[in-house]
Amino acid sequence: MSCAPCRVGLVALEPSPLKQSDLASPGNGGWPFYTVLVPLYKEPEVAAKTVHYLNRLDYPRDRLEVLLLLEQDDDLTRRALAREQLPPYFRVIEVPDSQPRTKPKACNWGLRAAKGEFLVIYDAEDRPDRDQLKKAAVAFSRMREKVICLQAKLSYYNPDQNLLTRWFTIEYAAWFDLYLPGLYRLNFPIPLGGTSNHFRCRVLEEIGGWDPFNVAEDCDLGIRLHRMGYRTAMLDTTTWEEANSRLRNWVRQRSRWVKGYLQTHLVHTRLPLRALREMGPIGALSFLMSVGGHSFLLLVNPIFWVIALGYLIPAGREVFSGHRIWEVVAGPMAGSAWGGLFTRTAGGHPQQILAPILYTVTAVLFLANFLFIIFNLLGCFKRRLGPGYLLLALVSPFYWVLISIAAWKGFLQLLRRPHYWEKTDHGLYHEPDPLPEPAATDQSDL
Repeated sequence: MSCAPCRVGLVALEPSPLKQSDLASPGNGGWPFYTVLVPLYKEPEVAAKTVHYLNRLDYPRDRLEVLLLLEQDDDLTRRALAREQLPPYFRVIEVPDSQPRTKPKACNWGLRAAKGEFLVIYDAEDRPDRDQLKKAAVAFSRMREKVICLQAKLSYYNPDQNLLTRWFTIEYAAWFDLYLPGLYRLNFPIPLGGTSNHFRCRVLEEIGGWDPFNVAEDCDLGIRLHRMGYRTAMLDTTTWEEANSRLRNWVRQRSRWVKGYLQTHLVHTRLPLRALREMGPIGALSFLMSVGGHSFLLLVNPIFWVIALGYLIPAGREVFSGHRIWEVVAGPMAGSAWGGLFTRTAGGHPQQILAPILYTVTAVLFLANFLFIIFNLLGCFKRRLGPGYLLLALVSPFYWVLISIAAWKGFLQLLRRPHYWEKTDHGLYHEPDPLPEPAATDQSDL
């Protein structure tokens, strides 16, 4: 099969998405059977909405199954679902009470029960585009067999709730609309998002599914697929999620992500030469930068800020005292801005010891934050966010400080509780309007 048809509907390679006419008929053989996995744990607040929005999916009901994965001791969610009239293609799968208590373990239980040719993961609060399954099925039919995963874009349905949700929305716009499609275009390993991953079910079973001990199982699986010779593509459709609106809850979520990224880095660098051979030099470098390097930068970012402020504050004092900026930065006054971090020669002139390191750290910090701002601005333009988001993108380094705080929490937890799954609370956003009724799906032409 030629590569040209493979590119229809893929963000990274085609400017236009699939047309509606492409989704009108499945072609020969009919629509493939699709499995939807929804891991749930202590989600009584969003259980009704979960059923509602999944029931809105525009896909033939006789070719669809939705598996709700419940932990054995989760009576709260079980009672909430019992109050709903589940459609006949919904099934509740009970996950045995055993260690580790993680989302990937639940997904592996769902994979065992799945009947579909294709499979997708949704979180409890997800609201996928109604035609997402059809888009994925058509895209898979036009792609090479080694493309076994399609990653949909993620965004938020409550972006304007507060400052935190706005920054979170900007971050997701940059990540899913720019960064991941860029990795795909360059054929680099793609760390998957935690939801809306569409798979060829057979291959997913053959490779053993998800790592139940990794708390960023999506990232790990994306890297593992690439190392095994498979590929992930980006699908031009969006799943809408609830942005975390409470700082403490957001820190728990983000610290788990960073901890999982660190786990993934350690796992895939245990045999570095093998990883280099399987990913290739450029692919391995991309992996190191996207996963391990990204997490490392989050950890050292506060240290860089402290070092930079330790230089800028006394340097600024020297400038306000009447000295020229050039003298303070690189001239004979440079050492005096550092107090005891230099030695003096016999003639009494300061001889800077740490100046090259400190100057470099300060320059790298400002350059990195500048690029971070530019990337977020481009994400805002790509997602067509309003002017208010552009202003927030300009001060996004403050958001990076919050991420670094969460990163340190995840790093310390990696040392003490590496496989602990820190639960994220959903249902914090209270919608002003009642949920719309699901539109009927006409199956006559399918």
